[in-house]
Amino acid sequence: MFKLIPWFSMLFVADLIPVLGAKDIFILAGQSNMAGRGGVNHGKWDGIVPPECQPNPSVLRFTANLAWEEAREPLHADIDVEHVCGIGPGMAFANEIIRIHGSGIGMVGLVPCAVGGTSINKWEKGSHLYNQMVMRANKSLKDGGTIRAILWYQGESDTVTKLNAEAYQGKLGKLIQDLRFDLKLPSLPFIQVGLASGEGKYVETVRKAQMGIKMENVKFVDAKGLPLKTDHLHLTTISEVKLGLKLAHAFSPKL
Repeated sequence: MFKLIPWFSMLFVADLIPVLGAKDIFILAGQSNMAGRGGVNHGKWDGIVPPECQPNPSVLRFTANLAWEEAREPLHADIDVEHVCGIGPGMAFANEIIRIHGSGIGMVGLVPCAVGGTSINKWEKGSHLYNQMVMRANKSLKDGGTIRAILWYQGESDTVTKLNAEAYQGKLGKLIQDLRFDLKLPSLPFIQVGLASGEGKYVETVRKAQMGIKMENVKFVDAKGLPLKTDHLHLTTISEVKLGLKLAHAFSPKL
């Protein structure tokens, strides 16, 4: 059942969000475990939103139409449109950032960009996904604010062949360099998630590549060991929440 919102409340929210903008902006990129498959079974999301992922007036989401709105799950519903989205790490991350820092953080803006089933080749500079991510990141600044970090969870699709897995480290390093150059943020924090699973047998090769990135302001947050769904590929809802909390604590020293 839809809940009707008084027209004056809708006007208030619509007027308020563009004025406030988002002070602290985070780009969410990668593939399905960033887009969120928590609670998705048999092609449907169960609609269960854990306490850590509940809407918060201080957490905004940048929509596919390039507008800020109050964030709510599923964050990637209008971005990863060819898949059914559920709970990802984004809302738990944002709410934990606010819990840790209180009034010192201001508004948190999340910019969803993740798309399921995408190899790192589909994110290289000049690709559609890369161009969309850079465009969305730049447009998110239209009402002010600062891009604080890129949260990156990708690589499952690069575990299928040895060739792709062994090439991963070089391609990820190049992606980080390109993003920092094109966003004009040479020291932009980049927090990558170590794989918990993969589509192929070269998961450890990609994980080794991820851990081999030795660049300034690049952090590694490990998802290995977090419970997976019965498909042995996607994180459960609880795992996505735990990952969001881990990402928040990895970033926190940067605030």
